Amino acid sequence: MHDVPERPPTGHGPRFMGELDTRVRFDLEQALVDHIHYTCCTTLARSTSFDVYRALALSIRDRLVHQWLATQQLYHERNAKQVYYLSSEFLVGRSLGLCLYNLGLFREAKDCLARLGHDLNVILGEEDDPGLGNGGLGRLAACFMDSLATLALPATGYGMRYDYGIFEQRIEGGEQVEYPDAWLQMGTPWEIPRYDKTQTVRLYGHVVEERDAQGNLRPRWTGGQVVLGVPHDSFIVGHQTANVHTLRLWAARAPRELDLQRFNDGDYWRAVAEKVDIENISRVLYPADHTPEGKALRLKGQYFFVACSLADILGSFKARNQSLTELASHAAIQLNDTHPAIGVAELMRLLVDEEELAWEDAWEITRASFGYTNHTLLPEALEMWPVTLFEHTLPRHLAIIYEINHRFLAQVAKRFPNDPERLGRMSIIAEHPHKQVRMAHLAVVGSHSVNGVAKLHSELIKRSLLPDFYAMYPERFNNKTNGITPRRWLLYANPRLADLIGELLEPRLASVELERLAGLRDYADDSQIQQRVLQIKHANKQDLAQELRALTGVQLDPNSMFVVHVKRIHEYKRQLLVCLGIIANYLALRDNPQLPMVPRSYIFAGKAAPSYTTAKQHIRLLNDVAEIVNHDPRVQGRLKVVFAPNYSVTLAQALIPAADISVQVSLAGKEASGTGNMKLALNGALTLGTLDGANVEIREAVGPENFVTFGMTVDEVHALQARGYDPSTSIARSPTLQRVVAALEQGLFCPDEPTRHKAIANNLRRHDPFMNCADFDAYLAAEDRAAQIFADPQCYARKSLLNIAGAGAFSSDATIAAYASDIWELSPVPLQSMKQ
Repeated sequence: MHDVPERPPTGHGPRFMGELDTRVRFDLEQALVDHIHYTCCTTLARSTSFDVYRALALSIRDRLVHQWLATQQLYHERNAKQVYYLSSEFLVGRSLGLCLYNLGLFREAKDCLARLGHDLNVILGEEDDPGLGNGGLGRLAACFMDSLATLALPATGYGMRYDYGIFEQRIEGGEQVEYPDAWLQMGTPWEIPRYDKTQTVRLYGHVVEERDAQGNLRPRWTGGQVVLGVPHDSFIVGHQTANVHTLRLWAARAPRELDLQRFNDGDYWRAVAEKVDIENISRVLYPADHTPEGKALRLKGQYFFVACSLADILGSFKARNQSLTELASHAAIQLNDTHPAIGVAELMRLLVDEEELAWEDAWEITRASFGYTNHTLLPEALEMWPVTLFEHTLPRHLAIIYEINHRFLAQVAKRFPNDPERLGRMSIIAEHPHKQVRMAHLAVVGSHSVNGVAKLHSELIKRSLLPDFYAMYPERFNNKTNGITPRRWLLYANPRLADLIGELLEPRLASVELERLAGLRDYADDSQIQQRVLQIKHANKQDLAQELRALTGVQLDPNSMFVVHVKRIHEYKRQLLVCLGIIANYLALRDNPQLPMVPRSYIFAGKAAPSYTTAKQHIRLLNDVAEIVNHDPRVQGRLKVVFAPNYSVTLAQALIPAADISVQVSLAGKEASGTGNMKLALNGALTLGTLDGANVEIREAVGPENFVTFGMTVDEVHALQARGYDPSTSIARSPTLQRVVAALEQGLFCPDEPTRHKAIANNLRRHDPFMNCADFDAYLAAEDRAAQIFADPQCYARKSLLNIAGAGAFSSDATIAAYASDIWELSPVPLQSMKQ
């Protein structure tokens, strides 16, 4: 409640001038007051912070609608080729602040709210993080959409509108507990339901074969369950451009809301059972798939959003063009990992069954339209679906996949005769231990381009993951190293650093010229600039310490070295290795409290999949270690450990600018790329990492002397595996590791339940699939080297500056420009050209 003089609403909303004129002029304050009055149905004096957030967001959305309409009109008039980006995740983060920044309205909004008695930072905090992604995959998709809009490359993103998205993570008794992520509980002002664009999707049913008027056999999929896909559009705003793109997310809805007869008979549950069953399709991101029901729900969800998207793409294309043979000249469809790979079979179904094209013509169109991005080297992450599940859920698609596979294997046999084992390895259908559909194989066979997301990753795809396919189609394979948007991860997340860079680079850094950060190398030895870099880092650390204290109750010393490991909790990412290092340092300080040691604050954040028991055990261990270490007076504050719950884009924006040391310790050959490593380097953190994923390219870009390298290489890992890795041998060679494992076995960090961490210790001794023990001593030595650098402020500041300068090579703008030229054959269509 604020005692601010009431300003009467005009009743006219934002004052747009001119039909689809991109040079929109409107009174932000008046628009906000109008929305408070007419949309929130209250007065300015009685409005809450949430009312003001909603009114401001809707005011900005009004302006975006105008620019969006102009953008779509331009693309339609030019019949411009578009990329359609299909992704099961879009982790976009909060929208309002970034929209204000991209539109150049941040300062105006701040001043406007101040006049009305509100703090913009408080208002921005009213927005929920949409939980529409689990980690790097979804965040990458969001960065790519940002770059596509900024570069004026025509694009639409397609995904699922999850009611609950990724779960809300709470730490209770040291354990991860999952709660529904009710990000839509209060609604969202950023989306617009498009009921007129609703699509119809079929599940189950059966296939009948009929003959058309010419006597040709035509399969027809009929019966089963009908699902409606209702699109919800939100806007992707380009930076310093008028182009506004569409992110279209599909919600599953039942054609019949209620069985009235059953309801009137008193059978209330069965009256709504079909509605509940259908709407569960888009209820939750990645439902647990350890049960048959969970697997079926995942498959239905993937098919649902892909089928809706392809129907939408074809409908849009047919409205502008005559011949479907030209589809690939107007539409590039990119599969973001294997989740949308069913699109290959679905497009074939649409072209053959619905459009009645010959198989050969349909296949050429399909292959020319699709591109496939692989994001993982882990075989278990390459989706495979039981044939029985496919046959029950998508019977027509299974038949199409069998036909694709039959024709493909005939080509393989012709190219590589007398090699039946190769046929088995390359088949889209795996025969053992039971029949499954290999979705990665379907994606590779059905696409004209297959790319990895880091140089090392792309080489390992060709060498280890899909070598037979590379031998068959070498021209299809290429690399597109991931990138990050500088808008969110530098200019918006770290304004202090952005301001300094703006002062140093002339002309000031533009949004599409992140590579110009290389100019900061000229200041690496400037003591005044070094001091300012240290001051900025310290201020960011103070902000984070305050936020983490409010979040967890743990007080961190901003003068200590902030060692940050923030990412999805998974064994291959080796949070456990870092934890073992903390235990070693703790035992050393406990034995000798006078031991000279650089004070360290270890900050972890990330979510484990609900059914991933081992990863959740590692979260419990981290919190148990924190409980003992943080309260031991012998440590004297030189070690602190904190696990920040419910990692999100918003939390990342606070953590990343404050990091001193970026911990990137995945076992070499397991991480495809990583983008957190890029964000941290861009914000001046020194990387402590293995030669894995994009770490290799970051090390090259920032200079090996400014990157703390440790651990085995990919070849060394493979050689050790070939010899037969025995973790007990590594433990026996390391007295420090022996003590650490013994501490786990003895229950040092769980006195209330001494056997709680014994399973982790047993796994380290007997299995250790990600070789924590083999790399332990090297990790501990590398952390000490990082601490020595941090202890020398001048040395650290110099390396920090050189990391920022080198990280400019990892802009998602550059990555998208490479996709556009090499894969999509896409050209910019800037909105201002309408006036020419």
